[in-house]
Amino acid sequence: MTTIKIKGMTCSHCVMAVTKALNGIEGIQKVNVDLSEGEATFEEVQPVDMSIVKEGVKKAGYEVI
Repeated sequence: MTTIKIKGMTCSHCVMAVTKALNGIEGIQKVNVDLSEGEATFEEVQPVDMSIVKEGVKKAGYEVI
């Protein structure tokens, strides 16, 4: 499992947006976004470039820190 810290999430809508963004990246599955911790965990079924993950989260309106 990979864990990333996410800045800017404040509500359940934020969680859904980040979850959708991460699920849309090829090679990622089992996404879990935790609002209270400000982080997301996911499983890589194939190597995923972290810059792609950061860009996907950024497009959703949040920032990987």
